[in-house]
Amino acid sequence: MRIPYHELANRFKQILTQIGFTEAKAAACAAIFAGNSRDGVHSHGLNRFPTFIEYVKEGLVLPDAEPSLVSTLGAIEQWDGNLGPGMLNASFCMNRAVELAAENGIGCIAVKNTNHWMRGGIYGLQAAEAGYVGICFTNTIANLPPWGGTQPRLGNNPLIIAVPRPGGHVVLDMAISQYAVGKLQKYEMDGKPLPQPGGYDNEGNLTTDAAAILESKRALPIGFWKGSGLSLVLDILATVLSGGQSTAAITQAGRKESAVSQVFIAIKTDNEKNAELIDQIISYTKSDDTGKEILFPGENMLRTREESLREGVWVDEKIWQKISAL
Repeated sequence: MRIPYHELANRFKQILTQIGFTEAKAAACAAIFAGNSRDGVHSHGLNRFPTFIEYVKEGLVLPDAEPSLVSTLGAIEQWDGNLGPGMLNASFCMNRAVELAAENGIGCIAVKNTNHWMRGGIYGLQAAEAGYVGICFTNTIANLPPWGGTQPRLGNNPLIIAVPRPGGHVVLDMAISQYAVGKLQKYEMDGKPLPQPGGYDNEGNLTTDAAAILESKRALPIGFWKGSGLSLVLDILATVLSGGQSTAAITQAGRKESAVSQVFIAIKTDNEKNAELIDQIISYTKSDDTGKEILFPGENMLRTREESLREGVWVDEKIWQKISAL
């Protein structure tokens, strides 16, 4: 079913204010959840909202918490998220990175003790909208076996790179697993096979069965051993730059995914000069003669957003009924 965007956001806001969020924080979080569904990222929009409420009620996300400065070194700053809502901490950190980049050409904010940021692409877009290249990444609870292993020891550690561009920013938003956990859960919920194998079943066979992958906890890293290595390095960087917890520490704490470490980087660029260069690169990439449409990262999101604002946001009816009853 389709729900108007503002109706979706207003319902989220109502629920959040009922569990202790201020009006301003409730509105900001609601806009992010509704915006994710609007842009087609349902796994971190409506579908994730009940889990977020659960984390708040369990004390893993503290609605009143604010980030605090730990240390500064020129264009690099360390912050403590103090277990506040991950989306609000992330928005704050990218905004601060942009401020530093305006002064220094580059800004880097590393934050510890924060929470799930939901959809990382938002913060890349935040930097691009301000006219800056945005790079950010996070570690997660262990949910990905290292290459050659069978037990989850790495996080799917999403990486985002956004480049400002008139007419549509280029935004790469990817988990290091072939499919993000939320995407696997969406395919499981819909009872559909994955378009490509996304991991192994309990017998060690590559499979397109999302439920089997979630049960085995053996998701496939992108690029096989290369993705495994990238996940490890992103975890190391997030941990050492923030002074926070690693994937190992988060997992071994025995709680749900909380107190993660994240990094936000903004880089000043000459957007007017670069626009033609970026268009040349995209045009050349799209010139493949297969006859199939080739999209740059972020292009389909813009189409989905326009459709959702015009016709309403696609929502899962069962989850919408569950949220309506909260």
